[in-house]
Amino acid sequence: MKTKLQQIENKIRIIRKNLMDIEEMRPGSLTQQYRKSRKDESYGSYWSLSYTFNKKGHTEYIRDEFAKDVKIQVENYKRFRMLIDQWIELAIQHAQEKLKNSRQNLVE
Repeated sequence: MKTKLQQIENKIRIIRKNLMDIEEMRPGSLTQQYRKSRKDESYGSYWSLSYTFNKKGHTEYIRDEFAKDVKIQVENYKRFRMLIDQWIELAIQHAQEKLKNSRQNLVE
């Protein structure tokens, strides 16, 4: 039977592999915005990418032909952040388990 440390290390290995599979990415939220005419009729739409980087807010306008690619990049970034958060959680568990094992070895 695998020890808890080995189980955690295996999960971290899987996360590393999944991180290597991520391609283009960018942070943010991609939304479709609508312009209105003076008579409150829909005048047209455009895509807007909003994100924060280095504590500064940014907004970019995205052409329709690039919206699909940008959406994939944003999804890749969300996946990247989720995997990093999981890795950090596992790293904390790993450190705690190592410390617990060290303490048990001292007592024995």
